[in-house]
Amino acid sequence: MRMVILFDMFNLPQNVFEVIFATSQQQIVAGLLVRELKRNSNQMNKHQMSEFATRLHEGKVQAVIEGQKMPLSYNKRQFYDRILTPMKSMGLIEYDLYRKTYKLSPNFSDALKEISQIWLTELNTQLKNPP
Repeated sequence: MRMVILFDMFNLPQNVFEVIFATSQQQIVAGLLVRELKRNSNQMNKHQMSEFATRLHEGKVQAVIEGQKMPLSYNKRQFYDRILTPMKSMGLIEYDLYRKTYKLSPNFSDALKEISQIWLTELNTQLKNPP
């Protein structure tokens, strides 16, 4: 899976999910997932993740939307395809195959640093060898 992140460096949002996800519903669900992980000492096993996805699917998860607390419904399959899998591939969440747990990860930050370094290398190459 390949994710594209587009942002305006002069208008960065306060919420990282606004940079990463295209729709407000995806942003909210990603935030709810992180909140749930934090409630569970920053990790969840497969069963807990499935229960969370099921509660979302059934509309049993409460979200604060425009200052009001309300139930949010989100399709379970879409949760895995559009939220959890992209968060894993970008390094926001890592999955431990041995323990079968999901946990919050600093790898996203590390990847952004690596991307930054790739850009600096490109920039230096262009400065040394102009077209």
